[in-house]
Amino acid sequence: MSNIIERKRIVSPTVTPQALAWDGANLWMSSRDLGTLYKVDIDTWKIVDEIDPPGIVWAGVSLGDGEMRFTIGKGLNDDRYVYRYAPDDGFMKLFACPDFTGSYLSFDGEHLYFSQWYKGDVHQVEDSGKIQHTINVGAEICGHTFVDGTLYVIRGRENKDVPGRSEEWRVARLDPLEDNPNMEDLAKIPFASRSLAFDGKHFWSNHRAANETISFSLPA
Repeated sequence: MSNIIERKRIVSPTVTPQALAWDGANLWMSSRDLGTLYKVDIDTWKIVDEIDPPGIVWAGVSLGDGEMRFTIGKGLNDDRYVYRYAPDDGFMKLFACPDFTGSYLSFDGEHLYFSQWYKGDVHQVEDSGKIQHTINVGAEICGHTFVDGTLYVIRGRENKDVPGRSEEWRVARLDPLEDNPNMEDLAKIPFASRSLAFDGKHFWSNHRAANETISFSLPA
């Protein structure tokens, strides 16, 4: 399997970049260690806005018209909740993730999806927290995003309990509307990836440990 095709590898405008979300004009990015959230102009690679969230932002997604959803960790146990954010209203807690675990988010134009890393589950969920549908991708998950109704997932193994073993990730795609979605692995990611976003032309992910953000495409 071929690797992703890197288009840009840029020093992130913050340390330990974690969440990524594209709102149609800017890239949203969080810092795991600083607990801050930023809007970044991808042409100038400058921060255009800084937002103070009510916890550590682990993932985000745009729903359009300025409205966002974020997975936010709170407290000593880093309990995870999904929040709504809108510029005029600020942050509003919507629901607790199952077992207080949850990470990445995506939006298909109608439904919100959130994933649980180690369980390998992607849930279609309502703003009340009610799960409508669950897809298991057969591996750990460190990011997902929709492109034209197709769900792209970064899946693999963190190998955090395997001494000397690096992280192993690949980009896969599936149709979430299928009863038993066919998982198609498309390319390897040769770094410890965190988050996945799509700007209408290219994918984006973070190499958090290196404080880098990468723009990439997939092999034909």
